[in-house]
Amino acid sequence: MKDQAEGLRNLVQIQNDKGTKTTRIITVTSGKGGVGKSNVTLNFALALQSQGYKVLVFDADLGLANIDVLMGISSKYNLYHLLKKEKTIWEIIQKGSNDLDFIAGGSGFNDLLRLTEDELDYFAEQVMQLNGYVDFIIFDTGAGLSKETLKFILAAEETFVVTTPEPTSITDAYAIIKMVNSMGHDVSFKLIINRVTDRKEGKQTADKIALVAKQFLGIQVPTLGFVEDDVSVSKAVKKQVPFTIAFPNSLAARSLQSLVVDYIKGYHVVDTSSPGVKGFLNKMMRLLK
Repeated sequence: MKDQAEGLRNLVQIQNDKGTKTTRIITVTSGKGGVGKSNVTLNFALALQSQGYKVLVFDADLGLANIDVLMGISSKYNLYHLLKKEKTIWEIIQKGSNDLDFIAGGSGFNDLLRLTEDELDYFAEQVMQLNGYVDFIIFDTGAGLSKETLKFILAAEETFVVTTPEPTSITDAYAIIKMVNSMGHDVSFKLIINRVTDRKEGKQTADKIALVAKQFLGIQVPTLGFVEDDVSVSKAVKKQVPFTIAFPNSLAARSLQSLVVDYIKGYHVVDTSSPGVKGFLNKMMRLLK
């Protein structure tokens, strides 16, 4: 692992940003499955794109990778082909709904933890090319805190935790925040409350998690927003079309669009002080020591 980290350090240090804009790295996770995390990730990305930003979705779910399924697309290549140096980063990027760039999930993320120095150098060299190519890279991770998910949470600039108002979902969302915090890591967590009856229920759910996190962990966990419960979402899943495209005027689509507009207002998306892909790789390097 030390050899891997040294190789990645040397590669990142010699990269030239060439004056391009930086790319913001976001990880999306959840404490448990079945909360609509991947659906939120995909439609969040599409909503960002509709606001004029270029987005790449990276399906980092080892067990239930389904970003491509939600768009009705059969993926030919994924991260595994990149790590084995069979394909370049540009060859594994595919076009999804509304020409959204995405990289399909698969077993490759497990392989990331045991790369040779040469393979790690190739991976870093390829991923560095994305800096400035897109405004956002969004990693959709698996539910729960696996070793792979933890690395992406720690390396990203911010992590969105998706939950629902159900008690078990709230408990598990708080648990993942608590576990990462207990390891001594400073992570920027933000909440997205999915499937809310109304904004009042969403706020009550978010406030419960935020209050406990502040009281027992001493950290602030702000809320990005809420996505309303809507039968249109399940209809869109069956059609294999993202709900913001299939039913753009639905409650879920409108609340998701509003969430994204608020997100854009609150953050400087293209910021020269942002660590971008280079910062992401530097953090990954330290985690591989």
